[in-house]
Amino acid sequence: MLLLRNGGRVNQRDATGATPLAVAAEHGHFHVAEILLNCGSRVNSQALNGESVLLDAAGSGNTACIQLLLDNGADPNLASSGGQLPIHKAAYAGHYDALKMLIPLTNKKSIKEAGRSPVHSAAEGGHTRCLRLLLAHGFDVNYRMNNRNSENYRDSRRSALYFAVSNGDVECTKILLAGGAKTDLDPLCCLLVAVRSGRYDIVKLLLAAKANVNCFFTVVSDTVFPTALQYCLKDEVMMRLLLNNGYRVESCFLCHHDDHGFR
Repeated sequence: MLLLRNGGRVNQRDATGATPLAVAAEHGHFHVAEILLNCGSRVNSQALNGESVLLDAAGSGNTACIQLLLDNGADPNLASSGGQLPIHKAAYAGHYDALKMLIPLTNKKSIKEAGRSPVHSAAEGGHTRCLRLLLAHGFDVNYRMNNRNSENYRDSRRSALYFAVSNGDVECTKILLAGGAKTDLDPLCCLLVAVRSGRYDIVKLLLAAKANVNCFFTVVSDTVFPTALQYCLKDEVMMRLLLNNGYRVESCFLCHHDDHGFR
């Protein structure tokens, strides 16, 4: 109040384009945000990266701040330059109550344009309660990220299940599989990720969900040498697990580059 009374500009931006209201929202300072709004702060201002004040508030998880911003006209469907919405931020940070507030206010069109589901965000953050909440509200467990989002990751991942498996997150993997997650939606199959990481528990879950034990990773090679077996040549336990679940051993001796088949 002292600064404002002495000429402080309520919508002054810092080097990142954030306003004082955005800073207050990010740190969950309800009373400061209330003062700034009463003094004319723009509720839907965006920083240089497109992140809105409400998105910052969603990251803090302060439901009082979120409600204050919504009551003053904050748009829950205002996306950042990277396509992130407040609902994504809340899901990734595991702010259950904030997520519960934002679910009915976020429209499907905005999520489609973002090219990423909040299910991805909850799985990436490893938040089981948020995952269950989103699935209970009908969010598609098999929604695939668009190319723009997928290319941000070296492995070009697409599915929420991939996030859980690559994180070694057993509980999130269980929830997603129970919700009907498919195991083959990514360039590098989830089973191969789990085998390569030596995660027997997750491999067993994926195999129980009918993951293809004979899947290949052909992005970097056009051979048909069994990829999963290649990942566990020094792991007898993992190899036995794969073999006992129907691995086609004869494929080790086949090469489609040779007309005679066996070499």
